[in-house]
Amino acid sequence: MKFTKMHGIGNDYVYVNCFQETIENPSETAKIVSDRHFGIGSDGLILIKPSEVADFEMEMYNADGSLGAMCGNGIRCVAKYVYDYGLTDKTQISVATGSGIKYLELTVENGRVALVKVDMGAPILEAGKIPADVSRFAGDQKTIGTEDTAGTKKAAGTGAAAGALTPDSRVVSEKLLVQGRSYDVTCVSMGNPHCIVCVDDVDGLKIEEIGPAFECHPAFPDRVNTEFIRVLDRSTVQMRVWERGSGETWACGTGACAVAVACMLNGWTEDAVTVKLRGGDLHICWDKEKNTVFMTGPAATVFDGEIQL
Repeated sequence: MKFTKMHGIGNDYVYVNCFQETIENPSETAKIVSDRHFGIGSDGLILIKPSEVADFEMEMYNADGSLGAMCGNGIRCVAKYVYDYGLTDKTQISVATGSGIKYLELTVENGRVALVKVDMGAPILEAGKIPADVSRFAGDQKTIGTEDTAGTKKAAGTGAAAGALTPDSRVVSEKLLVQGRSYDVTCVSMGNPHCIVCVDDVDGLKIEEIGPAFECHPAFPDRVNTEFIRVLDRSTVQMRVWERGSGETWACGTGACAVAVACMLNGWTEDAVTVKLRGGDLHICWDKEKNTVFMTGPAATVFDGEIQL
């Protein structure tokens, strides 16, 4: 199998051009190639395929072989691959994913893609659609107003009362008990579920201990990606991420988008922020008029290769 190793600010995947290659068992292939001791080493496998509804299709698998819906860093690398390897000459493309069609703008420098801006679509905020089991959250003793699609608080008394969250409620700064400790969490889906948690020390966090407890918490029936963050100022947030099915990764594009949305919902930042991840920075903007999140960041090719499966 011929492949290309690529990464978006350290979030690395093995990419396969399925215009030329056929993968019989992508789930098992993902586990083989992702192994950092006996395989190629990656956070997962991404297949670049023909599409009947978009310019291309992206099919992604996590390192444990589970099928993923969407990867923000991964889709930027898909854009770089299809342009740099001559599958398209367009600088505006569409890519079908497990969470819908995404639209991308490519910035080309010296004949190669350097930056990609992705229209990530609208954030999903209703608990039942994330999904998050509202019965697992403690809630606080206040009346929570509903919000319109632009995130503006409406009159109190129209939302869910404390302890009475419904599947249509937003989970914003709600209390969740994890390993005997209560955390204030905000939940957002960007096509895949995210739980955002503020911590005092991002760098010193023992993420390998707390990450799995969040990932497999019964509040999240489909498991969850968890972002541990510290707000540095009104336009900058630091983040580490524990991804379901992959463990800690150096970056998560959908996670950075979810973090930005969570920060704006809580009033911690402006509508455009720089999210600082272990592998680098992503620039996120929530256009509230369009109710669309835009993510801009780099993509890089590491090497091409061939592996006997």
